[in-house]
Amino acid sequence: MTAVAVEHLSRRYGELEAVADVSFEVAAGQVVALLGPNGAGKTTTMEILEGYRAPSGGTVRVLGEEPGRAGRAWRARVGLVLQSTSLDPQLTVGEALGIFAALFPRPRPVDEVLELIDLAGEAGTRIGRLSGGQRRRVDVGLGIVGRPEVLFLDEPTTGLDPAARRQAWTTIEGLTEAGTTVLLTTHYLEEA
Repeated sequence: MTAVAVEHLSRRYGELEAVADVSFEVAAGQVVALLGPNGAGKTTTMEILEGYRAPSGGTVRVLGEEPGRAGRAWRARVGLVLQSTSLDPQLTVGEALGIFAALFPRPRPVDEVLELIDLAGEAGTRIGRLSGGQRRRVDVGLGIVGRPEVLFLDEPTTGLDPAARRQAWTTIEGLTEAGTTVLLTTHYLEEA
C-alpha cells in the first residue's frame, strides 16, 4: 500500500519556484529521507504533505487523501515533528505529553512515550529546564503520542548530541517495525 504519493508537485512564491516538478511514492512502513541543503524545498514539500501549504501544481495524497482538504480523522492518523516548536516552559514533560495525548482517539500511554524518547526520568521536569537535545526529544514524543500511521520529521536530529541522535534512530526503527511510515528531511548524507 502507498502511504504517500506525490506527482509533479510544484510550489511557487511569486517568481521563486521553491519546489519544481517533484514526484515520489512512499510505501507503508517505509522510511524515506528528503535530502538537500537549506533552501532546497524540503520543508516546503513537507508542509504541503502535512496540509499546511497548498501546492501550486501537481497532486499530493497522504493515506489516500489530499492533505489540504483532509478532515480531523485524517489528522489523527498523522504525526508531525516540525523544525521548531514553542511549548510552555512551565509545563512538565509528562504534562505536555498528556495534553497532546488527549487530542487523539487512541494515544500511546505517556509512560510508553517517555520510554521511547528516553526521558522517563524527566517526566516531572519543566520543559524550560531541559537541554536543547531533550526538548527535541519531547518534540518527537509529541509527534508519536497519537500512534501515527505516517510520521513527518523535519530535521529531527538537529541539535542532538551523537548519543541522542543514535537514540532517535533507534526510536524511528522501532516505529517502522511497528508499521509507521516515516518521511524526514535532513541535510546530512550519512543520516539519509
